Amino acid sequence: MAKRRASGEGNIRKRSDGRWEGRYVAGHDPETGKAIRKNVLGKTQAEVKAKLKKAIETAQTIDVCKADEYTVEKWVKSWYEVYSKPNLRESTQERYWNHIQYHIVPEIGKIKLTKLQGRDIQIMYNNVRDHGRVNPTEKTGAGLSVSYIHSLHRMLKQCLQRAVKEHLIPYNPCEDCILPKAEKKEMKTLKMEDVAAFLKEADRRGVLPMFFLELCTGLRKGELVALLWTDLDIEKKTITVNKQAARVKGGGVKVLTPKTSTSIRVESVPQEAINLLIQEHEKHPDTPYMFPSPVTGGMYYPDAVSRLNTKILKSAGLEHIRFHDLRHTFASNAIQNGVDIRTVSSMLGHADPSFTLRTYTHTSNKAQEEAAQTVGQLLAQHL
Repeated sequence: MAKRRASGEGNIRKRSDGRWEGRYVAGHDPETGKAIRKNVLGKTQAEVKAKLKKAIETAQTIDVCKADEYTVEKWVKSWYEVYSKPNLRESTQERYWNHIQYHIVPEIGKIKLTKLQGRDIQIMYNNVRDHGRVNPTEKTGAGLSVSYIHSLHRMLKQCLQRAVKEHLIPYNPCEDCILPKAEKKEMKTLKMEDVAAFLKEADRRGVLPMFFLELCTGLRKGELVALLWTDLDIEKKTITVNKQAARVKGGGVKVLTPKTSTSIRVESVPQEAINLLIQEHEKHPDTPYMFPSPVTGGMYYPDAVSRLNTKILKSAGLEHIRFHDLRHTFASNAIQNGVDIRTVSSMLGHADPSFTLRTYTHTSNKAQEEAAQTVGQLLAQHL
């Protein structure tokens, strides 16, 4: 039963799914005069009580006339053009626009912004998961991945949070949604016993310096192909990473500044890699690129490097792994050999060491097990 509260404070009840719900009147429809009822959800009664209080206070500042102008479609498109698009890369712009035109507009676009509920958004997510693919095939199926739903949720949550800040809605209904748990996929790496065969085949194809450097540094694919000879400091044995190649709409490639400041970094490089890079530069001293394409003489396309990785693995008779898995190989090898997480995170250009720790938990756990065994053996000598 809902708990009775004073007039204007809303009411709180515990739902059958175990969560607590607070309901309140967010305002009145300017056309009909009917109350616009909203709700907030939480895991505990105290959490809902705090959310309810904040939502009611916010609702009192809502510009009802202005808010009533917007449907979800009109607000999302306005937010995208004014707040989002100017700050996004072309690839992210395209992804956000696809979220809007293929899912948000068809599913919830006609709903008044002030009447949008978490339930409406939840139903949309469920539909996307089950049959959201625009061009389904027998191989792909009709539904979209959990990671896609999480991407859609992050975008819509940002969009509706702006509506809260502009006093169009009292509360972000995305907060009430339950997202499917991310799929945990086993991380693939190049096994140490396969490294010799991999590098031998890379050498046969004339790309040993590129792939040796990748295994030494874990650079992103776009960072690797964008490297210039001037990025290498032979005396200090470092490479400056301050740009990356990325695909743009229409199929082209553009060199851009990395998205985060932590992606701009100076990486140490072993002498063995330095020697290979010098030999590589002597083959084509007139090009500015560290790894020029043998076809165009210009920068390698990132996708071409991925295809090259696939050919090397196939010719060497090795299990297929993505080019990005070579980055995982570097990180896993570093952690297993005693390099601390913060250093590995810095070398990978991650914004937050905790992300590195989450990504390579299995590797750090293995290192901890080995450390425990070593310490245990030392102590056992004194028993």
